[in-house]
Amino acid sequence: MSDHERQRARYIAGTEGAPPVPPPGGYRGARRDAFGSAPRPNVATIAPAEEPRKPANALGWIALTTSILFALILLGTLIAGGTDLLYGVTMLALQLVVVAVIAAALFSARGRKLGAIALVVTILFNVATVGGMSALQTSASGTYEGTKTAAQKHAEAYPAIKGTDPQQTLSQQSLEEVRAQAETMFADIRTRLTDEFGYTWVQVGDDDLRPERNGYGGESMLVEFTSAAWATNEPIQDDERKLDVMRVINEVVVEHGLWDLYSFNDPSVSGIDPAMIAKLYGSDDPRTQTTWEYYTENFPDPLRFYATINDLSNDRDGGFLAAREAQNARTGEPLEGLQLTVIASGVLSEADREEFQTKLQEYPGFE
Repeated sequence: MSDHERQRARYIAGTEGAPPVPPPGGYRGARRDAFGSAPRPNVATIAPAEEPRKPANALGWIALTTSILFALILLGTLIAGGTDLLYGVTMLALQLVVVAVIAAALFSARGRKLGAIALVVTILFNVATVGGMSALQTSASGTYEGTKTAAQKHAEAYPAIKGTDPQQTLSQQSLEEVRAQAETMFADIRTRLTDEFGYTWVQVGDDDLRPERNGYGGESMLVEFTSAAWATNEPIQDDERKLDVMRVINEVVVEHGLWDLYSFNDPSVSGIDPAMIAKLYGSDDPRTQTTWEYYTENFPDPLRFYATINDLSNDRDGGFLAAREAQNARTGEPLEGLQLTVIASGVLSEADREEFQTKLQEYPGFE
């Protein structure tokens, strides 16, 4: 037995059931520490326990609360219509304070999250955004009072219309007289056209009153009257028939004190540029136009009368039909045929006449 075999036998003698002894020099690739000790056991690394999260500090809560309160102040001012206050020095100073508190919270590790939320609130609701909304609101409603002098506020209540002689308003037809004349004139026209051509009629809409502005930033006591329209149920497409219809209407309106009818759509009569007539009425030739529009008035009184004939037979591309269908959906009026309407601007109701005269005494020199 060689020396090597005797040495090996000495190592393994009496070791039945034990794991084999490592070879001299150890197993290949085994790790040892710096002092050559045996390999360390392969155990799982234990992660250190997470530190408990610290709540946001008081600065973050102050920033969030301040931004919300400031937003509520701005919205309250907006609802109250205080455009002046929104752009005042006090509101701007408050916004600077809010921004400073938010900036301090953002530089704080524990207040940064709430500071970021406060920043978003301030971006959405600040003097610029809310002030812009307030300016639009007051501009649309005409309620901005901030920079108006007492004289301007007084002028806003002027009962008449700037540039119009109030005495002319008092001497012309009243609202009630215009309405009564329109109704009787419409009735006479309908009767004549039904007797001669057999037309039937439908009322379109109702009378409408719109307050007139006085030219000084307020509303006058005068209104614009638009009558309910009357329309034929039957179309009128023949040119000769159209002329006959307008002839009958002219006879009736003259009997009611109006001037002769005047054609807007005929370039030989109106003097309007043919290109503009083609744009308004579908063609510059009355024989191929989709619309005929005749007009008259009873100047110096305010009544203005319109007689319009819509004719779909001259619609070349379907555009006029689409427009008429849209109008029919809004008002229920027939797609084509004759329509009669009266409009009177700057008329005074008889019930307001005495108050109108009383208020005029507060405005000497106004006109």
